[in-house]
Amino acid sequence: MDKITLTVISLFILFSFILHIGGLMHLIPLYFTAPLLFLSLFILLIYLNNRKKFKGY
Repeated sequence: MDKITLTVISLFILFSFILHIGGLMHLIPLYFTAPLLFLSLFILLIYLNNRKKFKGY
């Protein structure tokens, strides 16, 4: 399950990065693509931070 989740998050980051490149070329508004890229990277950091948390006995 972890590999599937990481793969989906990676694909979301790649998709949002490609959209952001389109925003930098003024094809898509930047105020739409920049938060999307930030959100995808934020989700990756949250996922990586919560994997090995000790939850008690």
